[in-house]
Amino acid sequence: MVKISFVPEGEEAVEFYVLEQTRLGGTDYLLVTDQEDGDAEALILKDLAKDGAAESVYEIVSDDKELNAVAAIFEDMLEDVAFVAENGES
Repeated sequence: MVKISFVPEGEEAVEFYVLEQTRLGGTDYLLVTDQEDGDAEALILKDLAKDGAAESVYEIVSDDKELNAVAAIFEDMLEDVAFVAENGES
């Protein structure tokens, strides 16, 4: 599993494990977690950088419609992954 570091402006680096990646509507998305094994919280990150940029700029996907669409793709790609919203809904 690939481990990557994100460096938020003015903050210390944060490391995540990349579970999967996909492209939807010309935008790249990453499914990441802070633990390599076991049940863990996951985030879906969206690349805001333009195609061909030297570095990627990611933000957490927060729009419910976009989040549900991308989560459904990741669930199809990974048989053992199920997303549960923070409020307990799946």
